[in-house]
Amino acid sequence: MPGADHGPSPARPVAAYSITPLGAMMKNAAGLDAAEINRGFYDALWADTYLIQPERFNTWPLVRELNAVGPRRLEIGPGLRPRLPIAGTYCIEISRAALSKLVQHDGFAAQALADALPFQDAVFDLVMAMDIIEHVNDDEAVFRELARVMRPGGTLVISSPLHPDSWTTFDDVVGHLRRYTPQELLGQIARHGLTLERSAIYGMQPRSRMLSRMGAWWLTRRKEQAMRWYNRVFMPIGLLFEKRLRLVPGMIDVTHADEVLLVCRKNRAFG
Repeated sequence: MPGADHGPSPARPVAAYSITPLGAMMKNAAGLDAAEINRGFYDALWADTYLIQPERFNTWPLVRELNAVGPRRLEIGPGLRPRLPIAGTYCIEISRAALSKLVQHDGFAAQALADALPFQDAVFDLVMAMDIIEHVNDDEAVFRELARVMRPGGTLVISSPLHPDSWTTFDDVVGHLRRYTPQELLGQIARHGLTLERSAIYGMQPRSRMLSRMGAWWLTRRKEQAMRWYNRVFMPIGLLFEKRLRLVPGMIDVTHADEVLLVCRKNRAFG
């Protein structure tokens, strides 16, 4: 992969854009191909928009802190809204439109399965997967891969929507396959040799079911207009009013939260 010399490459010998797209052969509850849903949604989302630099998001203070720990970084599914510094970061993406722009900004980008990452074991100091695990069929395999490519003592930052009873048509439209209970998330973390260190309430999705239904209606019936409004109006407004990320030790009270962000450490005894 192109870029400055960062020591031995963590990548196995693969060519960018040659790996099976994320979610291939996966099925959602309605029997539709999850890869087709996700690829269609995100190709349309990223095709006619611009890249927003990581410094614009409320995750940046956390990223800046964690980035000092080590140089090896991996982000899964950053799209054109990456949270890690692009230059020098390895990026796994489903959208070709996003991949090409990440490469233009000196990211190391490739299409690949999240449950079959094209990297050797224990090579990354920092791994980020924001709003990813709810989109894949075999989340157990994805957690296993995320833990595998992390160095002992490395950090994983993930986010996911919560509470299955909060499911709306918006979840269907954007390709979600699940919403987690807090206990399910904590179970996945523990099973894969990770320790939860900090967490925070996270996300921009409307809390109102009515607004979610309206968003889903526009995305299914007026997709082009909905994408244009999202990229040019709602996203800039959301960034302008995005609240500061308030991290607390352990698991935050998520009783009334729609989404959570977790900062986890790979146990040194776990390979």
